[in-house]
Amino acid sequence: MTTLLQIDSSITGPNSVSRTLTAAIVEKLCQANAGLQVIRRDLAAAAPAHVTPVNFPSAHPISAAAGDAPEFAAGRAASDAILDEFLGADIIVIGAPMYNFSIPSQLKAWIDRILVPGKTFAYGADGLKGLASAKRVIIAVTRGNLYGAGQPTASFEHVESYLRSVFAFIGIADPEIIIAEGVQLGPDAREAALDKALQQTAGLKAA
Repeated sequence: MTTLLQIDSSITGPNSVSRTLTAAIVEKLCQANAGLQVIRRDLAAAAPAHVTPVNFPSAHPISAAAGDAPEFAAGRAASDAILDEFLGADIIVIGAPMYNFSIPSQLKAWIDRILVPGKTFAYGADGLKGLASAKRVIIAVTRGNLYGAGQPTASFEHVESYLRSVFAFIGIADPEIIIAEGVQLGPDAREAALDKALQQTAGLKAA
């Protein structure tokens, strides 16, 4: 059975453009794959704690260095659950709104749980090796202003560029990225950006 993990990080609930897009992406893939199992994690509703030496996933070397006191167990178990969810998923759909030029802190805390040596990447004689290359990643990026190539504010963009780097690091060199930008430039701009992104969603390959 193919498993899809849906990650939402927007804090704006039903007003969220990224949540609208992740829902559309998941619906598209479910229609094309009747047996698709969907697991949803809402990082705004249940935000992971920021990482410390005592709540990294158990497999992380920082955890080993911090020791194994009983009071560390709950934090590590929560981190292990996030990592195991990611490792068990074939497809990952992520909603990534731009907040102050970067990703939400909740999403960064989630990423800190999935970048684990020996699990999603490794260093060896030939250097870095990503261990998650078999996964498909689809990211819905939303931006209030215009930050695309050629825009005066293009250098302020640290969502798409950062996430491409994160997933390339673990072996996913070409995540599929759908962008809705200019969504805070007025109702017409928001509607146009959303419509364009939904058209891209409709064109996603089924598998």
